[in-house]
Amino acid sequence: MFSKSTRILVVDDMKTMRRIIKNTLTGLGMTEIMEAEDGSEAWDKIEGVLKEQNPFKLIISDWTMPKVTGLELLKKVRAHHIMGKVPFLLVTAEAEVEQVKEAIAAGVSGYITKPFPPTSLVEKLEAIATKYAMK
Repeated sequence: MFSKSTRILVVDDMKTMRRIIKNTLTGLGMTEIMEAEDGSEAWDKIEGVLKEQNPFKLIISDWTMPKVTGLELLKKVRAHHIMGKVPFLLVTAEAEVEQVKEAIAAGVSGYITKPFPPTSLVEKLEAIATKYAMK
């Protein structure tokens, strides 16, 4: 699993969903969690922590958001020379095969369909941590 000091960004336009994800993460002992309401705000936060030379090590983002979608954010992250390999979990209410294929093609690390119990989020995070050999 990810270390308790892993810097995480949770991105969702719904405050309730951000709280659910954040509560699950804090329940796992995670302490370095930042939030953003959309992909545009998320990118601003990503750039901010890069200036501090302490980048995010995990991004959990909703797919459907105003301004910049989760998929657009994923593509921007993957194109960045420092952030390009950061694990990225997409949260979506849609489970269309074409969307999943598009996310995979863009380099998503995993996805989870809303609504989900906290245990499903933990399982996804464990799978991503194993895939990326996170400590």
